[in-house]
Amino acid sequence: MSDPDHIHNWLRLDDRITTSGQPREDELAEIKALGVNHVINLAMEDHEKSLTDERGALDAIDVEYIHIPVVFSAPTEQDFQQFCDTMDRLDGKKVHVHCIVNARVSAFFCRYRAERLGWNEEKARADMNKIWDPADWKEVGKPWVKFLEN
Repeated sequence: MSDPDHIHNWLRLDDRITTSGQPREDELAEIKALGVNHVINLAMEDHEKSLTDERGALDAIDVEYIHIPVVFSAPTEQDFQQFCDTMDRLDGKKVHVHCIVNARVSAFFCRYRAERLGWNEEKARADMNKIWDPADWKEVGKPWVKFLEN
């Protein structure tokens, strides 16, 4: 099956990790069809674009749902540590990670790759730059610029 790149800001990072903005409920089955059995959501569940019951929809298709709610205006080190611990636990497994527009996710992977995988900054930022550059988002991006500097 080919990647469902019609999903908002779809990005394949490697043979086991895919990312995107918020998938629709019917798109969750397309993600599962790729062999994904774990979905991590970094968005707040009360966001207007979040699914009403993403956990229930994923349970129905036998996919583990992991929710790490990250406040967009205030990402924390605790959020990042929980993300890193989860990625370590899922090492070797197919995982899809999403938020609302793939901004949180791409920034988390940027840091994860630099700090945990030892990638140089340019290589670590490459996929994030396909989605956004926090410095271009003026006030809204400031917490993310700081987050990435840690």
